[in-house]
Amino acid sequence: MAPVRTTVPGLRPPAASAAATILFAGRPVDCLDGDTVAAALVAAGELVCRIAPDGGPRGVFCGMGVCHDCVVVVDGAPVRSCMTRARDGMVVEVQPATPALRSRAPVRLEPVVLAPDVLVVGTGPGGLAAAAAAAEAGAQVVLVDERPKPGGQYFKQPSDAFDVDESALDAQYRAGRELIRRAERAGVAFEQGAQIWGASSAQELLAVAEGRALALRPRRLVLATGAYERGVPLPGWTLPGFMATGAAQTLMRAYQVLPGRHVLVSGNGPLNVQVAAELVRAGASVVALCEVARAGTPARGAHVARMVVAAPDLMRQGVNYLRTLRRARVPILYGHSVVRAEGTERVERAVVARLDGDGRALPGTERAFEVDAVCVGFGFLPSNELARTLGVEHVYDHALGQLVAVRHGAGRSSVEHVWVVGDGGGTGGARLAQAVGELAGADVAGSLGFSAPRSRRAERARRRNERFQRSLAALYAAPRLVDQLADAETLVCRCEGVTLGAVDAAFVRGTASIGAVKRTTRAGMGRCQGRYCAPVLAEIAARRSESPLDEEAWFAPAPPFKPLPVDVIAAATAALGPD
Repeated sequence: MAPVRTTVPGLRPPAASAAATILFAGRPVDCLDGDTVAAALVAAGELVCRIAPDGGPRGVFCGMGVCHDCVVVVDGAPVRSCMTRARDGMVVEVQPATPALRSRAPVRLEPVVLAPDVLVVGTGPGGLAAAAAAAEAGAQVVLVDERPKPGGQYFKQPSDAFDVDESALDAQYRAGRELIRRAERAGVAFEQGAQIWGASSAQELLAVAEGRALALRPRRLVLATGAYERGVPLPGWTLPGFMATGAAQTLMRAYQVLPGRHVLVSGNGPLNVQVAAELVRAGASVVALCEVARAGTPARGAHVARMVVAAPDLMRQGVNYLRTLRRARVPILYGHSVVRAEGTERVERAVVARLDGDGRALPGTERAFEVDAVCVGFGFLPSNELARTLGVEHVYDHALGQLVAVRHGAGRSSVEHVWVVGDGGGTGGARLAQAVGELAGADVAGSLGFSAPRSRRAERARRRNERFQRSLAALYAAPRLVDQLADAETLVCRCEGVTLGAVDAAFVRGTASIGAVKRTTRAGMGRCQGRYCAPVLAEIAARRSESPLDEEAWFAPAPPFKPLPVDVIAAATAALGPD
């Protein structure tokens, strides 16, 4: 049975005038004005977006414009379906493995130069708080984000198709809406749907938006670029219907679309508990929640106690999520993970197993579940391409398993006039991001000569949430999954179809770095630009060479930071001229 629309408290069904119809693969698909193409297709049970070079079907995976697996052809042009708004009469096609060359009208972009006091990149909790605090102090602030609506991945806001009854919304929705309003009241200028593709310095960033080429020339720059979900290669993880928990949550919270009717949730961390509970409340059957950590053991009770002291309201939310799962009789399997997904055109079956202390499946512990969706969340990685391009110093954090920005005080980076806040500099959760963003906004404004006293409330929130995050990390401590669940035929590079066997063979031939692996196998040359395979390759390389990980172990970022058509880049360059 196809996935369906669901209902979220506080979001009323739209009027008939909000209905739209797109044509997908020659078939009419009813949707809502405000849906993304991805949401419209998933709601209709159409999960295949493109055909990979190896002939395999691909669908929505990250749901946030990072993986590019959901690329479809809209009115003759390839676009990310999760980032493209559906319009009545739009013609959508599955992108073939070898797309045909098509001519299109010349691209013309209007040149726009913005030179604010402060430019903030990212409209999540950290970015919104930084922008609001700086603007309240008197600075002129522009906030840029490639998504159509502010809020980021945490404060996901509903599409414009729904009528909103704020009194019935949950606390997460309401907190996001209030923070957005605060920034608006302070006079922050929002540039939504603007994709930054180049940067020569912190005072010269280039972006494209609808019909415009933007030159961004701020006096100060705050990077609040957020994070994306870590990829863990395992057999079947490229099948349509296998997606990140964040993607599933976006479908539900922003568009009232279920990712499936029978869903397995697996991974490591509290987001999976929340998403599993939200799936149950939305009407889906969650066949099991698999948590890699053994967080349910009594030995970890001390961490829970410290979390209760640091953030009692968050702990109450967590308890309510668990109650929802228990009432629905959802099996919670600690020390387990999905190890394989099976199906032809989409996910049909998920196999889970208990893991040993190294993160490998224990023989004889496998269980199979019939599903139409698998949602996985194995932690996060910072979106740090822009910061690294600008020369912000990064170090490898072994506990987090990621590159983190070196920051001082209220988010000041190693590059003059650049602040880094939130998960884009090292993952720490939405509340910590918001607290540091508040402090950074005041610090930025103060550096420009505006009167911006440091917020004691934000400082207390920062310390409290740092304590909470330390206990949370200890509670969910588990083996970090890299390639333990993959076999020789498992794709490590989703974009270019490079298997673990091919990667291992490259290392056996004497390849020492992931740059050399990239040249010999094409791993990392695809549309996601190595965001999912580079961390895996870097860990494999470090393990084989017995050398420590550092920033040099990753691919060097390069513009465009996400793929753009060559004619769009050419048009943007021509519009802005040599200066």
